[in-house]
Amino acid sequence: MSRRVSILLVLAVLAGLLGFAIWKVFLAPSGLPPEGFARGNGRIEADLVDVSTRLAGRVAKVAVQEGDLVAEGDVLAVMDTAELEAQQARAQAAVASAQAAVAVAKAGVTKAEASLALAQSEQARAETLSERDVISRDSLDIRRTEAQLAEAGLIASKAEARAKERAVDAEIANQHEIEARIADSTLYAPVPGRVLYRLAQPGEVLGSGGKVLTLVSLGNVYMEFFLPAGPATRVQMGDEARIVVDVMPDVAIPAKVSFVAPQAQFTPKQVETIAERESLMFRVRVRIPQQMVEARLAQVKTGVRGVAWVRLASPDGTMPDWPESLTPKVVDVLPAPAAEAAETGTGTGQ
Repeated sequence: MSRRVSILLVLAVLAGLLGFAIWKVFLAPSGLPPEGFARGNGRIEADLVDVSTRLAGRVAKVAVQEGDLVAEGDVLAVMDTAELEAQQARAQAAVASAQAAVAVAKAGVTKAEASLALAQSEQARAETLSERDVISRDSLDIRRTEAQLAEAGLIASKAEARAKERAVDAEIANQHEIEARIADSTLYAPVPGRVLYRLAQPGEVLGSGGKVLTLVSLGNVYMEFFLPAGPATRVQMGDEARIVVDVMPDVAIPAKVSFVAPQAQFTPKQVETIAERESLMFRVRVRIPQQMVEARLAQVKTGVRGVAWVRLASPDGTMPDWPESLTPKVVDVLPAPAAEAAETGTGTGQ
């Protein structure tokens, strides 16, 4: 019995040694980065965008499904607008009524101007007759008072007309507000992306700010990784980088450094570095060119793990040349669409 246990133990040790040897030869990372380069593990990421309602209401239609690709400006969902349309009709009627009131007020101004002109004419005639002692002093005072009253009436009519005009402006503003609410009831894609979650269904009632969809924005595809302080201080914004994902180990995707953390932080537990682990690391982000992403939106997948490479400037400012394995060709990075391949004569197998 003890001999059998010993044999099993020996076989287990041999199996462990064999597994370690296989990992070391075929799976383990091939040493440290070449001189003048640094690398770190990460995954392809993109920003998440929540498409939400600005107003409370009922969902009338959701035009996309999870996984659908959407372009900027595509209609994603529509909220029910029956109540808002009724408010819009009332607002349009209120605008028309206020405009009619302005017309009446302007007519009153015209009448007041005519009354003032008549009163001033009669006052002038009375002044002349008074100088000739044709009319009494009391009659002259009456004409003067009538002219003053007519002038005051004109001022009041003009003020009323201006108030009616401001009332029209208020009604038009209310109408525009309702129209804006109706426009906000149609939810558009703010960025090109892919639908990650469909969070609401037609018929559901959502509060203000209720989420309808979550998009993976394909307007900013990047990989984040961590570097020790030494190489991190030699990385600058705009430096060239390369991304090699696990599913395509023979392809180097071109990228540029778009962010270098200004402050060190503790290394997250999930980060595994090739060099000896340090207690403090700097977060670095490299971004894939937007033109490449837009040309192959259907092929972009987030969450894919890989390695990001960056070049490190020497003390004299020169940059090392990329090795052959990290020199990408655009057609090799992502398979070209069929139409593009037919035009260029280049297939995915070339």
